[in-house]
Amino acid sequence: MAAELSLTTDRGPDGMPRLTATGEIDLSNVAQLIRGLNTVSAGSRGPIIVDLSTVRYLDSAGINALFNHADKVDRLHIIVHRLLIRVLTICGLDKVAVLEAAPAPEDGAG
Repeated sequence: MAAELSLTTDRGPDGMPRLTATGEIDLSNVAQLIRGLNTVSAGSRGPIIVDLSTVRYLDSAGINALFNHADKVDRLHIIVHRLLIRVLTICGLDKVAVLEAAPAPEDGAG
């Protein structure tokens, strides 16, 4: 059974194309993530934002998709839950993309 993943595309406040993912990213739905990345970067010569701040799970298939897409765009800016920053840095994703920790929730949860 495929993990639940919801994707939306829009533009951030700065006008940069943005892909926002909610749910989980794993081998069962990584093709959906790849299609979303391709859609948001189509026709864009500049940087893109990938907002994974509410993604609850990201496996190696998702990390590989982000690595592969970083090579296709001018700059990949990824916003992730603060607990994932260390994992993605250890993987070396910070060498090919800008990593940003999502702000902590107002109520201190998460």
